[in-house]
Amino acid sequence: MYTKKCAAAHWGPIAGQYSSWKSHTNRLIPVYTFGTKGGGDGIDLSNYTGENSLYGDRSQLQRLYRSNIEDSLDPAAPYMDQTNIFDLQLAALNAGRKHIFIVVFDGMDWQTTRAASIWNLQQVVYDEGRGLGTHFQEYQACGTTQFGWMVTSAFRDGIQVDVNKQRVKNPGGGLPGGYSAKIAGYYPWSTPTLPKYLVAQANDDDDRGVRHAYTDSASSATSMFCGVKTYNGAIGIDADGRPAISIAHLAQADGYLVGAVTSVPICHATPASTYSHNVSRNDYQDLSRDLLGLPSVSHPDKPLQGLDVLIGCGYGVTEKHDSSQGENFVPGNKYLTQQDLHESSISNGGRYLVSQRTDGTAGGEALKNAAKNAAESGVRLIGYYGLFGHSDSCNGNLPYATGDGHFDPAPGIDGKTIEYTEAELNENPTLAEMTTAAITVLSAKDSPFWLMVEPGDVDKANHSNNLDASIGAVNSGDTAVRVITDWVEQHSDWQESLLIVTADHGHYLTLDQPELLLRPNKNTSQDSSP
Repeated sequence: MYTKKCAAAHWGPIAGQYSSWKSHTNRLIPVYTFGTKGGGDGIDLSNYTGENSLYGDRSQLQRLYRSNIEDSLDPAAPYMDQTNIFDLQLAALNAGRKHIFIVVFDGMDWQTTRAASIWNLQQVVYDEGRGLGTHFQEYQACGTTQFGWMVTSAFRDGIQVDVNKQRVKNPGGGLPGGYSAKIAGYYPWSTPTLPKYLVAQANDDDDRGVRHAYTDSASSATSMFCGVKTYNGAIGIDADGRPAISIAHLAQADGYLVGAVTSVPICHATPASTYSHNVSRNDYQDLSRDLLGLPSVSHPDKPLQGLDVLIGCGYGVTEKHDSSQGENFVPGNKYLTQQDLHESSISNGGRYLVSQRTDGTAGGEALKNAAKNAAESGVRLIGYYGLFGHSDSCNGNLPYATGDGHFDPAPGIDGKTIEYTEAELNENPTLAEMTTAAITVLSAKDSPFWLMVEPGDVDKANHSNNLDASIGAVNSGDTAVRVITDWVEQHSDWQESLLIVTADHGHYLTLDQPELLLRPNKNTSQDSSP
């Protein structure tokens, strides 16, 4: 942090400088699927990769980006697009798959996963491909698992909106999206020929000045859940501001129960995009209203049905003013108003059993009991937890785990140390416990169901260039993946269940000397100093 140099790794396009970028990139993102190989039309990944990649089809690209697509058109493209994640889920739904799971590691690219693998195995065992070292990399799902990668670029960046009128003010403005494999590479582990291209900056030695917008979580999640390319900041709407039908809406209409679980605020971009409609990802209270089936700025007269299970964070975070949420912002909890929570509770005639962080109460046990009661009673479940009173990077989230499995992360690029009290650790469940609770409710009556789980702290750690917290976040999410695969093995099989594990975008970690991530006694290089 002080020398701004690190022999093991660097973040950003400037080699030799520890941190030159703290945001997202246009890297290709890995896709791990379970229950797909040989699964039939639209389910097997081969439907979207290689010769079936839409990046080799001019008309398909034009439909997605509606702009100059010449730099993105590539008949040799081996990759899929983020919108194909929606296509895959829809095919599974139409084929009658009874249980559809998707786990979205926010901000986890191939390099982040490799860092976690190296630390977990205490070996450097791969430099390309799927790899080893986490459950989702190694689990075979009775021979039905597949591995691919996708483009996550947004439709456009730089769109202006009116939250109060729910209107897109400049639908044709901003920087268009796309992906040039000739510059960025054909694989998630490729090294770009022009490093600044990944962050939408012109390179000094690039005469053409090729630039493509990289995505934010809102645009990417909307693409994965609704099948449309849209602008950065959009939640469940297309590039013109029209509400889109999500896979959760379609599943619910087909008799499925639907749920979302996250380690960050319940209405952040990824969980919100599963179900809500809004021109702005920052209109948190209205996004929560859509998720819970309450009247919102987007649906004032005819609310959506609401999710059957919503478990996440945001508890205790308050604001007196928030202009980004529009004229109907209610002072108090930033993400879910007390009135909306009160109205949703079965104690007040609502449809949800509410479990929330409580002083002196073990969060994991409380959520487990609430899920059991909701399942037995046949009601919906809200789980509302998280941290408050910390810096903005912690508020509203679960505690950040570290590479060693503890909760004492090294400082991030801001140099600030994160410390948690025993109460904060005890009163919050883990992401794995949240996932278990959601499945308990959704599977109670042997109904078909759809569930999204988001390990959102990977993104938080990568924004902070915090490798310790990043590795811990990958492992926390991996534990939640194991909850799902264990449940399928015990209660279902990979013919009636399907799981997608992926991320919404990447960051800019580069491992220069990966062997330096090993503990010193495992490090065989000459420079083994910590």
